[in-house]
Formats: sequence, structure tokens, C-alpha cells
Amino acid sequence: MTESLMDRRTRLMGPNVPTFYRQPVHLVRGQGVWLWDADGKRYLDCYNNVPHVGHCHPKVVEAIAKQAGTLNTHTRYLHDLVLDYIERLGATFRHGTTQAIMTCTGSEANDIALRMAQAVTGKTGIIATDNTYHGNTALVSQLSTRKPPIGGYARNIRLVPAPDSLRPVGGTAEGQAEAFAANVRQAIAELEAEGFGFSALLLCPLFANEGLPDLAPGFLDPTMAAVRAAGGLMIADEVQPGFGRSGSHFWGHDRLGFAPDVVTMGKPMGNGHPVAAVFARPDVMAAFRDAFGYFNTFGGNPVSAAAAMAVLDVIEDEGLQANAQATGAYVLDRLRGLSHPRIAQVRGIGMFFGLEFLLDTGEPATTFVADLIEGMVARGVLLNNIGKHRNTLKMRPPMPFSRENADLLVDTLAQVLAETPVRP
Repeated sequence: MTESLMDRRTRLMGPNVPTFYRQPVHLVRGQGVWLWDADGKRYLDCYNNVPHVGHCHPKVVEAIAKQAGTLNTHTRYLHDLVLDYIERLGATFRHGTTQAIMTCTGSEANDIALRMAQAVTGKTGIIATDNTYHGNTALVSQLSTRKPPIGGYARNIRLVPAPDSLRPVGGTAEGQAEAFAANVRQAIAELEAEGFGFSALLLCPLFANEGLPDLAPGFLDPTMAAVRAAGGLMIADEVQPGFGRSGSHFWGHDRLGFAPDVVTMGKPMGNGHPVAAVFARPDVMAAFRDAFGYFNTFGGNPVSAAAAMAVLDVIEDEGLQANAQATGAYVLDRLRGLSHPRIAQVRGIGMFFGLEFLLDTGEPATTFVADLIEGMVARGVLLNNIGKHRNTLKMRPPMPFSRENADLLVDTLAQVLAETPVRP
């Protein structure tokens, strides 16, 4: 009997290795916003933020190949390119976060950020939302609610209710900002009372995994006041919002209007090349360097720096932030034109969109959204879901996404919506 690819994967990687979709897609090639599987079927990628400037962008590929053919070595040697990159990207921040540690993954970046907060404050308490994801290290995996850690959550972790557009924290949209801040204040008080103290609040400025709620600039003002009053740090995880995806701003925290002490970033930074970073204020960096003997063999190596620098070039040269704003507005307008009794709300920020679905009872239409996703994949459009109940359709395409691509997405979605039965 011929072994299937999935069976071989299980044999070699172990059981329960996550894949997308009920029938996993076997991809072999990508270009721009398109992907092809092993049978030659073409898919419109409306989900993947890793190839931020498009799959296999020739300028990024060329930069990687050229530098790999010149030098790639340990980061303890001196090299100009990584410094040039830190200086260039640091100039995009408005809040003094100009010093950086380069890493290979966003998980590493968030782990370092949390240790920075511990170094600054001398305390260990951490706060995040109750439906978030910030990576895979032992420390940051404590913040994920998908699978509770063995032995339960550490006592120095507090997960507060996430903002929500349809079910706002505190009961009303007008009072949600203060209600969210009140929960943060309560968590801080609990951490202080138990002797851990409060070191940091870590969050995504778009609250992306939480469901991409519709929040106005200034939403976090009361929360920032609570964090500052307690002497803790605010950490912005920009893996999903950053590098112009919001359209109006290069960084999600600038769009929401708050000043983080530490900013982390990852996947889109190298367009698929494994490079990530932590940016911090000089005083925060100094405290971390004094407390930890940290180095990263590969973080910010010359090839990674070349890939990341090429991504910045492409974003600027091709006007991709402006495209996120203009084309994103077009996509959002078209999505709002869809008619279906299960659509509860359409949300979007730049090149990031969410459609939340509810049953007649008001309960999350989780199964319906899962069926909808499979229908879209069958028709050659890749997307996924987010939110606490996985009932929000998530669309987060590469930044070169065009109006023509948008029309294909929405027209296909309209067809699949009409054909997908509603199941409990």
C-alpha cells in the first residue's frame, strides 16, 4: 500500500500536528497573492500574513540569495547590515523604542519582551487577554487559552476578558474601554497581593486573535493609565498589525493611539524568512542587558537582515501601506454589501477583515463558519477563522492584494454563503 502524505507526516512528526482545513492543502509553489497545490490547482491567498509583500517576491528572493552567496555567520561578529536595518526600522517608531534585539521567531521576541519587563520592574506578574496567542516558548505559551499548560496556568499569570464588538466587556460599547481597564486594575491588584507584583501587559494592538473588534483610537487610554500607575510595562505584539497592514499607520499601536515600552514583531518581517525582533527604549534595554546574559546565534544574521531590509524596500517602492488603506476600504465596502441572515457584523482595518456569524438564537455560528471555510477552499480561496468561539471569518491577505483579487474573494464568498447550510 502506498503511504499517504498525511500518514508519512504523522509517522515522522508525530500525531496531532496542526494543519489547515479538513482536507489539508499540499502546496508546492507561490507567487504574489497566489498559491498552487501539487495537482496544479490555484488558490487566492486571503489568509497568509507571512509573505507580507507577496509570495516569493523577486526582490526579497534576490536579496536573500545575494547575501547567502556572500556571507552568513554568527551574530557575535560585526556586520553593518543588521545595524542599518535596526536604525531604519527604529526610525518608524514615535515613542523612543529605538534599540533592538534580533531573533528568529516572534515567540522568542515575546519571551524576551516579558523578561525585559521583569528586569525593569523586578516583578513577575503578567497580564494578557483571555483569547490570545503570543507564541510557543514555555513562558509565552502560558498566555494561550487554546490548550491550558500541563499543571495549569502559573499563578503569576492573569488573563482578562478581551474586548468584543458584539458582547462588549462591561455590557456596553461606550463603557467597554473603562471596563477593560477595570479588569486590568483588578488583575494588577491580585498580582500585587499575591506577592508576584505586576511587570507587563502584553497585547496585540488589533486584538486580532480575539476577533478583530471594532475599537476607536484611544480605547486603551484608561488601561495605559492603569499600567503606568502600577509601574508596569506595555508590550505591543505587532506580528499581525505591523508593517503597514492597518493602512492608516505603519504600526498598530499608533493606530490605536498608545505608546508601548516594548514592541515585538515576527513573521511578516522577512516575508517568510525566519527573522523577528524586539524593539525597546534604551532604559528598558539596559535593564535587560544587565539582568540577562542573552545572545542569539542566528537572530539578525546577515541573510536575515538582507531579507528584512528588502521587505522594507518593497513596502516603500510599491506603496503597499497606501494599497492596504485604499484596497482595504474597497474590500470592506464590498463585504458590507453581502446579504446573509447569519452575518452579525463586518469589521475591517486596512488589509485585515472579519465577518462574525451568529445563529438565530444569538449563539456563535461556529460550525457554519467552519463549513464556509471549507467551501471557500474547495473553490480556490484560502481563509480561516478567529475569535473565542471561532465564529468570525478571518481574511488577512498579502499586502499586494488588488481590487480584482477582492472581487474574486467577495464574489466567491457570496456564492458559498448561498450554498452553505446552517448547522447547529
